[in-house]
Amino acid sequence: MLYYLFTYLGQFNFPGARMFSYVSFRALLAIIIALLISMFFGEFFIKFLKRKKITETQRDASIDPFGVNKVGVPSMGGIIIIFSILVPCLLLGKLDNVYMILMLITTIWLGALGFADDYIKDFKKDKEGLHGKFKIIGQVGLGLIVGLTLYMSPEAKICENVSLEKDGQKTIVYQKSKEIKSTKTTIPFFKNNNLDYADITSFCGEYKYYAGWILFVLITIFVVTAVSNGANLNDGMDGMAAGNSAIMGVTLGILAYVSSHMEFASYLNIMYIPGCQEMVVFICAFVGALIGFLWYNAYPAQIFMGDTGSLTIGGIVAVAAISIHKELLIPILCGVWVVENLSVTLQVLYFKKGKKKGLKQRIWKRTPIHDHFRTQQSQLDPECTYIFGKSKHAYHESKITIRFWITSILLAALTIITLKIR
Repeated sequence: MLYYLFTYLGQFNFPGARMFSYVSFRALLAIIIALLISMFFGEFFIKFLKRKKITETQRDASIDPFGVNKVGVPSMGGIIIIFSILVPCLLLGKLDNVYMILMLITTIWLGALGFADDYIKDFKKDKEGLHGKFKIIGQVGLGLIVGLTLYMSPEAKICENVSLEKDGQKTIVYQKSKEIKSTKTTIPFFKNNNLDYADITSFCGEYKYYAGWILFVLITIFVVTAVSNGANLNDGMDGMAAGNSAIMGVTLGILAYVSSHMEFASYLNIMYIPGCQEMVVFICAFVGALIGFLWYNAYPAQIFMGDTGSLTIGGIVAVAAISIHKELLIPILCGVWVVENLSVTLQVLYFKKGKKKGLKQRIWKRTPIHDHFRTQQSQLDPECTYIFGKSKHAYHESKITIRFWITSILLAALTIITLKIR
């Protein structure tokens, strides 16, 4: 809203109005506004939840290996994150931009899905929450909306190769391809690092272009579902999911910025994506909201984000990566979430395999994998065998969280380096 107001005032040479035409100014302002809203609104929201006794019983000192008491801590803190994202985006973003629209839809859609789950847990006192099939339906539905929007929207285009030559002060722009609808995406570590989904479906003959888009939509559905679930699993320790997501958000902001900047896209030889600069504004609001949320969610947590927050932040990361054609970088960037997902999947499969033979067996002490490092040997089932259960030492959750953050930083740096290592 402010963007349109100051754009209008700029016609009359209103002092400072032209600042809103710069993406960098709006992005930095979005971080500040989101952070401040998250911090100040968070305090009032926590008090409100406590008054209403909307709390989640996670564990108490009697069962925690380090005597940490987490009884009566408010949940549904994801509302703080969502509110802190939406306000600066509505104020500073271009609301007719397809990428901004997609990100806002993602935030509201998965926020509502997570809220329904938390509502059932906290108000209906049903620990199971929303049935798993409804979560999957919601995630698949969002993936379908994102994929079809990127296919049908005339604004969602790319220019695969752009080169610039500077002759004194004059810049001559050469475009090797026009702005086109494309099913291409970036492959890390390859010199000619664009993969066209239409090439994979070339067996469809003259229909390979449409088959390529169908494949793209299916991959979008898979990525949205997998990444949002990975973020949900990662939300098990104070500050864990918020910190990891903020690191991923900064990385995606950098990727979106260079993809939206013709000169940087030319220098890095990556696809130029007109209009995705609004993604930078959104992601900056996203990062600011998460950092502000950490003010209350860092150990010892005063509030948990709940599924309202974890499903939303996972979906935001997934849709942002897909929108800038960097979804194949997700296994690197979101490596922590990938490992969390795999740890649960492998644990379940290994346990079921042993159950058929009448055995009790597990790979890790507990899953998701971060719980493995927190579990002491005295807490294990003596009748069960563990592949990685010999370690007698357990780590405090604050140490585990910091080490997961460090791992995310290393993976984020590797993701950015893929722009040059080919």
